Amino acid sequence: MTELMTNNEKEEFDISVSSLLETLQQSQSEFSANDEELVFLSSLLQSKELNALVHVHNSIVTEQSHPVLSNAMQISLEVLDVLLSRLALNEDCKELFVLLQRPNLQGLLCAHDAVAQKDYYPRLPEIPQELLDDDEETVKIVQLVKSNEPLGATIKTDEETGKIVVARVMHGGAADRSGLIHVGDEVCEVNGINVEGKTPGDVLKILQSSEGTITFKLIPAEGKMGYRESKVRVRAHFEYDATSDPYIPCKDAGLSFKRGEILHVVSQDDAYWWQARKEGDKNLRAGIIPSKALQERKILHERSLAENGDSSDPLFSQCGPGGLGGPSCIPLVKIADTVYSSPTKTPCSAVKTKKILYDLAETDDFDREEIPTYEEVAKLYPLPDTKRPVILIGPSGVGRSELKRRLIALDPDKFTQVTPYTTRPKKPGEEEGKEYHFVSHEAMTGLISAGKMIEFGEYKGHLYGTSSDSVLELIKTGRVAVLNPAYQSLKVLRSATFKPLVLFIAPPSFAQLKESRMAAYARSPFDQYNSRAFTDDEFHDIIRVARRIEFLYHHWFDEVIVNEDLGMAFEQLLRAVERTENEPTWVPASWVQ
Repeated sequence: MTELMTNNEKEEFDISVSSLLETLQQSQSEFSANDEELVFLSSLLQSKELNALVHVHNSIVTEQSHPVLSNAMQISLEVLDVLLSRLALNEDCKELFVLLQRPNLQGLLCAHDAVAQKDYYPRLPEIPQELLDDDEETVKIVQLVKSNEPLGATIKTDEETGKIVVARVMHGGAADRSGLIHVGDEVCEVNGINVEGKTPGDVLKILQSSEGTITFKLIPAEGKMGYRESKVRVRAHFEYDATSDPYIPCKDAGLSFKRGEILHVVSQDDAYWWQARKEGDKNLRAGIIPSKALQERKILHERSLAENGDSSDPLFSQCGPGGLGGPSCIPLVKIADTVYSSPTKTPCSAVKTKKILYDLAETDDFDREEIPTYEEVAKLYPLPDTKRPVILIGPSGVGRSELKRRLIALDPDKFTQVTPYTTRPKKPGEEEGKEYHFVSHEAMTGLISAGKMIEFGEYKGHLYGTSSDSVLELIKTGRVAVLNPAYQSLKVLRSATFKPLVLFIAPPSFAQLKESRMAAYARSPFDQYNSRAFTDDEFHDIIRVARRIEFLYHHWFDEVIVNEDLGMAFEQLLRAVERTENEPTWVPASWVQ
């Protein structure tokens, strides 16, 4: 018998074929076949042609490839008819006419159409006649071939009728692609077993014990309508693990994600559970995620538990398997034959959330009560003549001023700081509009009252502030305004008016913060003369304030830069600015409308 492949050769071949070949080698002494038959079988399993076919089969079944047309053969015949009338006119037509008739090309087009039409699944047996001879009411019979791919549908017990119904069809899943199973369809029988009076769990046991072909007898939903996939994209402002969520109706159908990821929400029909997939994910099957209203309610519930241990919330008494519509998963696939009809769809009540109005002057209370869940986003494409301001947010002493200074020094014609306003008298050598815009106290208070100041404050009896008009003037000139304002200013700056790039400059750990600042002989900004080093208390304050800023505003940051090493932090800052200028970025959807 021929020897097995080398390890390098195995890596190039399909793992299932390699495993079969190894089993053949290990078990050859137990076979009654002669050496010639074993040699032939071994050679076949090692052939590149067979492994290539297996690879193509796997790609088709897992839908890694998606043919655009399903009638390539028909189109080629139509092209041949057109070319036939022009053969005498053009040599290129003759060459194409001969090419399209070649057997290998015809075979390729035929295989293409078979793949596009999914004409490669196992053939299902004929539907038993007794199932079709049902005169009581119109039904549809759906046959499935069980495989490893989930059906992408969930079932539940209808609260009014007690019947088992399809509760959800996942976008992009096998059921959705088939077009034969719909929300509200009533499940009457599974493999000839009547499911009346049974629970979703009982149905699942029937399905799990079934092999090969599975036959559903369904009463179709009434008022069945087609749907259009939503184009909404959101940025997630929290981390979600579907496998550990006790409220999710079906863990297998859940979609886990990390904070900051972009999700394509394909359906918001359910008030509690949306359907979504990660942006750019090649797997078109959607998963379920908590809706915005549900996630807000969950956060309020968790806060209530943390504050007073009160866990009484009527919403969450409905959660868990069987609650919130609580459908169970149907882990099946391929749908083949059908006969049609009609029934009902149960509406889902909306989640009510607490709404509170705040005085914007009470910034900390307002921000603390914000519940960041999802933010609708869209892609903002860079414009050559319009530059986005760069906003450096962070605690005092973290190094924002030095990063700002370095950025402006790198290219003063491109990067510039915004000239602030002040009511203090001009000092010798100062020029109007260079160091400051010098205005009267009345003019300054007028700008503040009119809401024209991004931020303002008083120092030694004089007012200082930054005007929003100054930022807009810089944007109009095609320059990049670089600001390092107080974090509360984000409520004004992060808007469609400015479209800023918001970068949070965060401190490292206490040990790293202290070591890096001492090594650089950094001077404390908390000393008015800037003549001494930082104290340990000041390092602790920097970290404490940074944590508070991140807690309040993390959902507004485009990127976080940890300033442990100033050189590396500056390089990260430059890369972030370059990406904004050269690549489309995800921003709040209202900015591009």
